[in-house]
Amino acid sequence: QVQLVESGGGLVQAGGSLRLSCAVSGLTFSNYAMAWFRQAPGKEREFAAAVNWSGGSTTYANLVKGRFTISRDNAKNTVYLQMNSLKSEDTAVYYCAAGSRSVMSDPDAYAYWGQGTQVTVSS
Repeated sequence: QVQLVESGGGLVQAGGSLRLSCAVSGLTFSNYAMAWFRQAPGKEREFAAAVNWSGGSTTYANLVKGRFTISRDNAKNTVYLQMNSLKSEDTAVYYCAAGSRSVMSDPDAYAYWGQGTQVTVSS
């Protein structure tokens, strides 16, 4: 059974930082690209960041580029999202996803999803 379990969400003031983690089980982790998506209230789910199977290639949405860093530890079957310089518009439920080996921004490319973790940035 594939499971993606997220942690690290919470409440943070604007300008602060959070580090999200997603622990993956039930699949060969290194065979999959991993991504983070987010969904704000009343809005569509949007791509935030992705990392390929090895960690050697990453891509970011323009809105988070330079502030967020995605990384993975294949030995721990875990993907991370380090979020710095947080803004109120970063408030959303953040989801991790596993899918194709190459980085993709289309959510349809990802077969497995976590339950989401709430990130709230106060201003």
